[in-house]
Amino acid sequence: MIFHETELSGLLLIEPTAPADSRGYFLRTFCADSFETHSLNTTWPQTNLSYTARLGTLRGLHFQRDPAPEVKLIQCVTGRILDVIVDLRKGSSTYGKWVSFELSEENHRMLYVPGGFAHGFQCLEDDCRVSYMMSESYVPELAAGVRWSDPDLAIEWPIADPYVSQRDAELPLLADL
Repeated sequence: MIFHETELSGLLLIEPTAPADSRGYFLRTFCADSFETHSLNTTWPQTNLSYTARLGTLRGLHFQRDPAPEVKLIQCVTGRILDVIVDLRKGSSTYGKWVSFELSEENHRMLYVPGGFAHGFQCLEDDCRVSYMMSESYVPELAAGVRWSDPDLAIEWPIADPYVSQRDAELPLLADL
């Protein structure tokens, strides 16, 4: 596994190695020793899988508030997505900044997202499955988000006029958090 730092402190892009031969490939998606070497979370009490049927569908931007902010390990296992991470850590020099990465079943990339960040993605093709390893169990009353179309964030989503859930369409703007 190769761990790359990003513009947002604490957010890592992880590129697993995938030795291949005529049968296919072998991919290690988590190794406690490697994560410990980088002082990263190694406890994942919950794993989720989302399926999104339609190209252009947008999910997010979601996070879990204190006292149980979630660290996430995110990987697109089927299809291709643009994954967007927004820094919501008050006092951070990159507060309100965002970065994006293409994650796909071909590139095997993963994102290690610390607590204090919002996460969302847009499907770049039909039939996308995204796996999330979570450091905390889901607590409905702590579930929160910021609107994907917030003009102060000015996120450059690749597909205009996305399909968005009613909940995501009504999330607050960053200024209102």
